[in-house]
Amino acid sequence: MWKTILFGLMSLASIALSACNTIEGAGRDVSAAGREVSEEAREHRRY
Repeated sequence: MWKTILFGLMSLASIALSACNTIEGAGRDVSAAGREVSEEAREHRRY
């Protein structure tokens, strides 16, 4: 019984840690896209 519980907890911890890395990567992608949009807007704004 304890082995099953331990296995379940280890599995959840592994999934949680990999999800954090995935979310961090997605955050970087969104941030980079925002920078690109801002840069394009600066290049095309009217004076």
